[in-house]
Amino acid sequence: MGTHSRKFVPCMLCGTLCHRQQQSHIELSTRRPRIGLALGSGSARGWAHVGVIKALERAGVSAEIVCGTSIGALVGAAYAAGDIERLDEWVRGLSWQQVMGLMDVRLSGGLIRGSLLVEFFRSRFADKGIEHLGKSFACVATELTSGREVWLQSGSVVDAVRASIAIPGLLAPVVHEERLLVDGGLVNPVPVSLCRALGADVVIGVDLNWDLIGRRKQVPEVVKTEAGPADNGILESIFAKFRGHDRPGRKSRTPRCWTC
Repeated sequence: MGTHSRKFVPCMLCGTLCHRQQQSHIELSTRRPRIGLALGSGSARGWAHVGVIKALERAGVSAEIVCGTSIGALVGAAYAAGDIERLDEWVRGLSWQQVMGLMDVRLSGGLIRGSLLVEFFRSRFADKGIEHLGKSFACVATELTSGREVWLQSGSVVDAVRASIAIPGLLAPVVHEERLLVDGGLVNPVPVSLCRALGADVVIGVDLNWDLIGRRKQVPEVVKTEAGPADNGILESIFAKFRGHDRPGRKSRTPRCWTC
C-alpha cells in the first residue's frame, strides 16, 4: 500500500499540472491575446517610434501594454496617455532655436542636465500617474551604483521617463527612492521582458539600433512604416514568421520590429 501511495502522488501532481496547462491553453485560444509594445532606446532615432505606433494603429493593431527604454519610454508614455498625436505635432513643430532653448549646458552632473526638457514636457502633457494611464505602462532605468535593472511601474510618469532617459555623461542621474537612476538602455535596450512580466501574450519589439550592432537572428524582417497602400499589410508582415512566409529584407534605417 505504501509503495502504491508513493507512486500515486506524483501521478496526481502531474495530472493536475497538465490540467492547468490545458486550461491556460484553452483560455488563451478563446480570448483575444494581449499585445505588448516594447519601444527600445535610440536617442534621436526615438521619434521613429511615433511612426511605428501610427502604422500599427492604421493596421488595427492596438497594444494594451506599452513598455519603453530611454527615448522609447518618453514616446511610450505619450502613447499610453493617448497623447501620441500631440507629441507628433510638438516634435514636428520644434524649431532649431526651441531645441537649443531646451538645453541646460553644465560642467557638472552631465553636459546636459535635462531639467528644462522634462519641465517643458511636463507643462504640455498631463501627468496623471502611471496607474491612471489609458494603457498599462512601465519603463526601464538602471541603478547607477549596482548596475541593476529597475522597473518603474507607478508614480509620476514624467519622473519615470526622466530616469529612463538619463544618459550617463549627458543627463544628470535621477534620485528615486534613495537610488541614483540612469538610462535604462544600459541594461535592457528593448524591454520585451517587462512586457511579458506585465502580462503580454504577444510582444512587438522595436529596435532602433539593429543596424549599428549587426543583424539579429531572431528578427524576421524589416517592417515598412512609410505611408501608402502597403500599410494595410503591415500586420501580415509582423506575423509572417508564424506562417513561414519570409520576405527578403533590405538595408534601411527604419526600425526593426519583431514579435515574440
